[in-house]
Amino acid sequence: MKTYKMTIAGIERELTICPVNDSLSIGAFVILGDAQLSEAAARELLKLAPEYDYIITAEAKGITLAHEMARQHGDRTYFVARKTPKLYMSGVFQVDVRSITTAKDQMLYLDTAEAEMMNGKRVLLVDDVISTGESIYAVEKLVKKAGGNIVGRMAILAEGAAQKRDDIIYLEKLPLFHPDGTVME
Repeated sequence: MKTYKMTIAGIERELTICPVNDSLSIGAFVILGDAQLSEAAARELLKLAPEYDYIITAEAKGITLAHEMARQHGDRTYFVARKTPKLYMSGVFQVDVRSITTAKDQMLYLDTAEAEMMNGKRVLLVDDVISTGESIYAVEKLVKKAGGNIVGRMAILAEGAAQKRDDIIYLEKLPLFHPDGTVME
């Protein structure tokens, strides 16, 4: 199994290189369950974060980061755009999303009660990795539909073309890989 070693927020990790298709592989960055990295990445991102009222992320891998950023910042609430509507939601609205790590189109849902809280507020979008930008764009559509004002887009890692974007803040660059595990230039 091929891996790629990198340092993120001062912590060294080895990412498994996984094939996406016949011509592209990615470094699998999994923050779920990594308390040490979650805490360090949240701390470093908060140093760079604009002023905000709420954080929102897409289910599921960004939840750890959003939770830790909210905890460290002293926020009482953060939001998660869900992949399925839940019975406890007071109502929902939705947008579609296509991610590089997901095999098919998905929907993201936001509770209308959370949308009301977000209306007119400064909202910070966070995710673990921004690659194609489709996931963060779908969350952005939900926030705009809710009437929130987006003040920033943040991620721990920017992958591929996302590294050249000037509208996101991230900690480290994650390269794309050839099928043999070598870094694409």
